[in-house]
Amino acid sequence: MKNWNELIEKAKAVHGAREVSPFIDAGSVAAAILTADDNIYVGVSIDTSCSLGMCAERNAIANMITNGENEIQRLVCLMRNGNLGLPCGACREYLMQLSKNSGNIEILIDGETEKTLKLGDIIPDGWGPEKF
Repeated sequence: MKNWNELIEKAKAVHGAREVSPFIDAGSVAAAILTADDNIYVGVSIDTSCSLGMCAERNAIANMITNGENEIQRLVCLMRNGNLGLPCGACREYLMQLSKNSGNIEILIDGETEKTLKLGDIIPDGWGPEKF
């Protein structure tokens, strides 16, 4: 399994706000996910004037699904200020629906101590394995 530093570096590589058009900004939040197949996918937030944007986590998940995978082991979220953070509620729900094992996804909350939370601990009684 790849280490947390690899995920952080991959997220940092795509992190950074940029204007796509007068109506779209991207990159203020970045995410990196590590799959069960030991692949890393990244994504950035896409903020639109019409509110049809996409969170960085869902963008990374879309890249993963496009490449035929659906099981995540680890997740890193870099917020606007470059600090680690947690996915929003919508992304938590999205993550939980990917796999019966999604409750075990580790989310890094402190890079120095490598402290993590499991997705199942921050969205209890969600889409449990018995529903798969």
